[in-house]
Amino acid sequence: MNRSEILFLYDIADANPNGDPLDGNKPRLDEETEINIVTDVRLKRTIRDYLNDYKNQGIFIKEIHDDDGNIQDAKQRALDYASSDEYESLDAARSDLKNNILDECIDVRLFGATIPIDVKVKGKKKGTSSSVTLTGPVQFRMGRSLNKVEIQHIKGTGAFASGKGKEQKTFREEYVLPYSLIAFYGIVNENAAKETKLKPDDVDLLLDGIWNGTKNLISRSKFGQSPRCLIQIEYNEDNFFIGDLNNKISISHDLEDDKKLRKISEITVDLSNLINSIEENKGKINKINYKFDSDIRFKDYSIDSLINKFNELGIDVSEISF
Repeated sequence: MNRSEILFLYDIADANPNGDPLDGNKPRLDEETEINIVTDVRLKRTIRDYLNDYKNQGIFIKEIHDDDGNIQDAKQRALDYASSDEYESLDAARSDLKNNILDECIDVRLFGATIPIDVKVKGKKKGTSSSVTLTGPVQFRMGRSLNKVEIQHIKGTGAFASGKGKEQKTFREEYVLPYSLIAFYGIVNENAAKETKLKPDDVDLLLDGIWNGTKNLISRSKFGQSPRCLIQIEYNEDNFFIGDLNNKISISHDLEDDKKLRKISEITVDLSNLINSIEENKGKINKINYKFDSDIRFKDYSIDSLINKFNELGIDVSEISF
């Protein structure tokens, strides 16, 4: 397993990429810069749901209801992976649950987890509690839009009356962004990967989940998301990485204001600083994997000429296939 960095761009139109439940579910905004923020938790949820629903992968962190309709807590979820109703020792329980969860749950191998343990131990009348903490080898920063955004407040009427015997319909309201082009930066840490048993095939599924999970997130608030650019830079030197890939790109357009942007065709993405960093560190790069949407435009490069540029640097380049 080699260390790698990930740069992912996607956009959303007339929708809400990540509402804040503490602020009326408005899209998250850095009010100083007017930049749209999307949490890493939102991206990880997208990946988890896709891998579970489309790839039949085991997921530890998901909502599960018992026979009475109650949602499992974390301790109950952990016990789903217990091999025994009673253990010889707490250490035996910790080892058993940790290994079983890592063997069966790709999200813990990728993102880590804190696993609470509450089990029966021989010779003890009460349950014994502990936990296992696994640091995820895959970490993402908060996603941030490359353009300034403006939140729109939309009101409408519902289909039902506001109460029994009333003629007036209910009202609904929501907050959306007309357009946001969002950049996520992540890293795969080869050291933490050893602890969670992360496999190269898991990383392939991660990339699949980033791209196709975003594309297939078809809900009322998320419909309209499109993956545009996915770059994975894999290194041949332990503990090395370029860093800050999301801050090495920028956008330009012909409109007078970012807030007037409505579609990807109005934008040119400048990769100049990223390409310069790749060139400076080409001897430490093992491979670049990529996936581009055909509608994205780069400054000074077509998609083909960008690939040729990497090839000219002597770097192995491969299109990601799902």
